[in-house]
Amino acid sequence: MLDLHYWPTPNGKKVTILLQELGVAYNIVPVNIGRGDQFTDAYLKIGPNNRMPVLVDHEPAEGGGPLSVFESGSIMMYLAEKFGKFWPQDVRGKYEVNQWVVWQMANQGPKTGERGHFSRVDPKHGDQAYAQRRFNDEVHRMYGVLNNRLYDRPWIAGDDYTIADMIAYPWTASWELQGIDMGEFQYFKRWWDTMAARPAVVKGMAVVAGPPEDPATVTPEERERRMKLLYNQRARPAPAA
Repeated sequence: MLDLHYWPTPNGKKVTILLQELGVAYNIVPVNIGRGDQFTDAYLKIGPNNRMPVLVDHEPAEGGGPLSVFESGSIMMYLAEKFGKFWPQDVRGKYEVNQWVVWQMANQGPKTGERGHFSRVDPKHGDQAYAQRRFNDEVHRMYGVLNNRLYDRPWIAGDDYTIADMIAYPWTASWELQGIDMGEFQYFKRWWDTMAARPAVVKGMAVVAGPPEDPATVTPEERERRMKLLYNQRARPAPAA
């Protein structure tokens, strides 16, 4: 019924955590983002931002043909609404959750992603010290936002476990690599330990998309092709009328 076009990154794992928590059947459709699968014409029909994940529901509640949803936050809201779990629908409860889902999509994810990007830039591209400091500081600030939010409540949106928690957790799973001292953020740590112990979170974080690629099998020509495809992207031309 549900196809998840997926690669095991934090954005993909948000959705697999929710699917595991819901206990519903789903099918993984691998999208090897390192190879550039997200740029194929077929994929762009369901993922117009050439990113993953994308969910395709073959049995939407309203009937009709398959329904596709792109952007991980939208996918999580769609699934939570479809199955009636982890997203309250009263106005106050709904928007208590919504604002944190949007916070994650607009702040935590992009800033943490930029931190990772600039920490890996080859020195041949010039001095990255400002960008590295900028995004290191932003990621540290994000942990502070979560810590301050969690000092007086068990979950991000209040008393109940919701998609707000599931969407934020995968981007914090590698906190050590992000240079974070967990001792600074005791309320965040309590929440993180609770999240990490949930069986569905463990299962969702472990979902793969086929065997890992052996870097030794990638030719220099293929590496060059991927570099040109994946970096310094500019607008794609619209289809001819």
